[in-house]
Amino acid sequence: MASRKKIKRNPHARQIGRALEKLADIMYTLRSDDGCPWDRAQSLRDLRQYVLEESYEVLQALDQNNLHALKEELGDLMFQAVFLSQMMQEKNEFNLRDVIEYVTQKMLIRHPHVFGNKSAGSPEQALANWEAMKDQAKAQQQGSNRSILDGLPVHLPALQQALMISSKVVRVGFEWESEADVWKKLQEEIQEFHSATSPEEKAEEMGDILFTIVNVARKNGINPEDALRESNAKFRHRFTALEKKVYAQGKQLQDLNLDQLDEIWEEVKKMRDSGIKRNEEIKK
Repeated sequence: MASRKKIKRNPHARQIGRALEKLADIMYTLRSDDGCPWDRAQSLRDLRQYVLEESYEVLQALDQNNLHALKEELGDLMFQAVFLSQMMQEKNEFNLRDVIEYVTQKMLIRHPHVFGNKSAGSPEQALANWEAMKDQAKAQQQGSNRSILDGLPVHLPALQQALMISSKVVRVGFEWESEADVWKKLQEEIQEFHSATSPEEKAEEMGDILFTIVNVARKNGINPEDALRESNAKFRHRFTALEKKVYAQGKQLQDLNLDQLDEIWEEVKKMRDSGIKRNEEIKK
C-alpha cells in the first residue's frame, strides 16, 4: 500500500499568489462603477465566445509549439476564468477563491495514488482510477441508473465528442473485439453511403462513417481531433506554398489545369518532406 504524501511547495507559489491577487484586483476594478464601460457591459452569455476563442488559440500555440504565444494565450484564457468568477462574485454566487479551492480539493481527491493510500503503477491505471471516481461521484449525485454519457459537453467539436462517447461506452464492454472488426464495420458504412438515395440519408451515413473512423483512431491511441487539425494545418501550408509558386510565375491558379497544379503540389510535398528530414538530422 502506498504511503500518504504531503503536498510539495512550489518554489514560485508566493509570487504566483501575488500575481493572481493583482489580476483579481484589476478585474474587480474593471467591473466597478468607475471601471471600463466595455467590461461592465459584458454578460455571462457575451463571454462564451471569448472563452471558446481563447481555448482554440491555446490549442494553436500548442500545435505550433510556439512557447511565447502559449504564455500569452494561457494568460488570455486565465483572464476569462477570472472575469467569469468576478461576475459570479457580483451575483453573490461564488468567487475566484471558491473556484480555486474547488479544483484544489478535487485534485486531492482524484489523486489518491499521490495524496492518499492507493497506488497506480501506470498512466492507464491512474486514468482508470480517475474515471472510476468520476463515475462514483456522479452516481451519488444523480443516482446509480444515470447514463454513463450524462455530462458529456454537447458543444465539443464533433470528432472530440465522438471520441469521448466511444471511450466511455467501451468501459462497460460495448466494444469491438478487434481493430479488424472496426475496419469491417467501416466498409459496411461506406457501402451504405453509396446505397443511400437522398441527401438526408447520405448525410446520416457519412456521420456513421466518421464515427467509425473515430473508433479506428481510438484503438490506435490517436486523438482524431488533433490528427485532423494537424492535417488541416499541413494542407494549408502546402496549398499556400503552391499559390506562391504559381504567383511567382506571373499566373493565377485558374490559368493552370489540374495536372499542372498537381505537379506543383508534388514539388511542394517533396520540399516539405526534405525539410523535415533535414530538421530530424540536425536534431540527431
